[in-house]
Amino acid sequence: MTTTTTATATASAQAGDGQLHRTIDWRGAFWVASGVPALVLFSIGGIAGTVGTPAYLIWTASIILGLIQSFTYAEIAGLFPSKSGGASVYGATAWLRYSKFIAPLSVWCNWLAWTPVLSLGCSIAAAYILNALAPIPGFTETSPEVAAWLADPANAGKAAADAIAALTAAGTPAIRNWTLFHGTLGPVSFSLNSVFFIGVILMLVTFAIQHRGILGTANVQKFIGLVVIIPMLIVGVVPILTGQINWANYSPLVPLAAAYAPEPGSWNVAGWTLVLGGMFIAAWSAYAFETAICYTSEFKNPGRDTVRAIFYSGLLCLALYTLVPFTFQGVLGLNGMLATPIVDGSGVADAMAHMVGGAGFITSIMVMLMILALMLSIMTAMAGSSRTLYQGSVDGWLPRYLNHTNEHGAPTRAMWTDLVFNVFLLAIAAADATSFFFVLAVSNCGYIIFNFLNLNSGWIHRIDNGHIHRPWRAPTLLIAVGGVLSYVNAMFMGAGAKVWNPWALWAGFIAAALIIPVFWFRHYIQDGGKFPEHMLDDLGISQEDLKVRKAGILPYLTLVAGLAVVLLANWFFVI
Repeated sequence: MTTTTTATATASAQAGDGQLHRTIDWRGAFWVASGVPALVLFSIGGIAGTVGTPAYLIWTASIILGLIQSFTYAEIAGLFPSKSGGASVYGATAWLRYSKFIAPLSVWCNWLAWTPVLSLGCSIAAAYILNALAPIPGFTETSPEVAAWLADPANAGKAAADAIAALTAAGTPAIRNWTLFHGTLGPVSFSLNSVFFIGVILMLVTFAIQHRGILGTANVQKFIGLVVIIPMLIVGVVPILTGQINWANYSPLVPLAAAYAPEPGSWNVAGWTLVLGGMFIAAWSAYAFETAICYTSEFKNPGRDTVRAIFYSGLLCLALYTLVPFTFQGVLGLNGMLATPIVDGSGVADAMAHMVGGAGFITSIMVMLMILALMLSIMTAMAGSSRTLYQGSVDGWLPRYLNHTNEHGAPTRAMWTDLVFNVFLLAIAAADATSFFFVLAVSNCGYIIFNFLNLNSGWIHRIDNGHIHRPWRAPTLLIAVGGVLSYVNAMFMGAGAKVWNPWALWAGFIAAALIIPVFWFRHYIQDGGKFPEHMLDDLGISQEDLKVRKAGILPYLTLVAGLAVVLLANWFFVI
C-alpha cells in the first residue's frame, strides 16, 4: 500500500468507526458484479412490449454503449486507489472545482439508480415464491371443471371465458389478494401485501450475507453466480443449436404502433419515441457492470484489479445481454413477449424451461434459478450502493452517520439506510406493474444524470489532473466518444422517460434535487463549510488547489447543453 493510500485509509478510519478492508482482487469484484447480467430479466418483457421486434437490437446496442463508456470509468477509477463507491465518487471530484453542489449530485444520483434494485428485485422474487407456495389455478376451455361449470343450469347461456374467470377467481388462494393496507401516492399505488412482506424477508437475508464484509460476499456470490450464469448461457445458446429460433420473429423491423399492442408501426416520431424509451430503460441494466469498480479501496492491488474487474464484467454482460434477449424473442415471438407473465417477470422462468425443452421438474429448477438470479442482483446492488453512501460520507458529501463499518469492514449503517429506504419503495413496487415501472423509470433518470456527469468527468480530469499518474490510461478517442455519448444518453432520458410514465422525468428531477438539503446539512451544518482534509489525498492536491479551474467555462457549457438536450428531446419526441 502506498503512503497516500495509508494516509487516506487512516483518515477514513479516524472519521468513522472503521474502514473497508483490502481483501479481494479483481476476481472477487467480478463475482460481486455477477448479479448484473440477471438485470436483463427485470425488463426484458417491458422493453419488448414497448418497442416490438427491434427489442433484441436495443439490448445489443445498449451493452455496446456501456462497454465504450466503461473505458472512461476505468481510467478515472485508477486515480483513486483509496476510495470506494464507484465511478460517481471518482467523477464527483472532477466537478468539485466548478460547483460544490454539482459534485455531490453525481454520488446521490448513482445511489438513487442502484438502491431500487433491492426493492424491484425482491418484488419479483417474492412473486415467484408466492407462485410456488400459493399458485393461481389455470383453466382452459377443455378443462373438466369448465365443462362442469357450463353444464350447471345456473350458468345457462354463459361462455367458456365466463367459466374460466369464475373458476379462477374461486380457486385463487386468499393470500394472493390479501393486503394489510393499500392506497395511492401521487401517480403510483402502494400495498402492504404478501409480496411486500416476503420481499422484506429477502432483504433481511441479503443484509445478513453482506454483514460479513466484501470477502464473504464475494465468496457467496461466486457460487450463486456460477449457478445462475451458466443456465443463462445455456438458455442463450441451446435454442439456436436446436433450431427453435423462428427467424420470422425478428421482422418486420419496425417499432410498435402503440405500446403493448402487437400491431406494427413505422419509423415516425411516435415510433422513435418508443425506441428511445427502450434505450432509456435498457441503460439501467446494460450499463450497470460499472459497479465492478465500486470496490477500489478493497482491492489488494487497485492499479491492476480495477481495470480488469470492469472489463471482464463487461465482456460477460456483452455475451448475456446479446444472447438472452435474442433467443427469448426468437422462440416466443412478439405475442409471446407481450404476454403479461413475461412483461411483469413472473413467467420468465417457465419460458426459460421451455427453451431448453423442459417441463415439470425442469420448470421448478428454473424457478429456483430465477430466484437465485434475483437474489444475486439484490446482493450486487446492496454491496455497491451501500459503498457509495459510505464513501459519500467519508468525503463530506453525505451525513456523517453513514461513515461506519463493522469488524468485517462492511458499511452497516449505509446498508441499513438502503434497507429502510427500499422497504418504502417495495410497498410501491409490490402494488402493480405501473408502480413497478414508475420506480424503475425514476431510478433510471438518476442513473442517466450520474452517467452524464461522469462521462464528462473523464476529460475534465484530463485537463485539471492530467499530471497525475494513471495505472491505466484510456485512448483519448474513447474519452471523447464517451463525452458525446453523455448527450446521447441525455436524449434517451428526455425522450424515453415519458414512455414509462408521464411523470417519470419530472419525478426524476425532483428526486435528484433532494441532494441539495442533504449536502447543505452535511457541508454547512456538520462541517462548517469545509471538506475533510483527506478527501483529495489520492490526487495529491490541497483544498486551495481547487480554485484553479483549467477547464474554464467548458464544464458549465456542458451542463447547459445537457439540460437543453433533455428538454428538447422531451418536447420533440411524443407518442
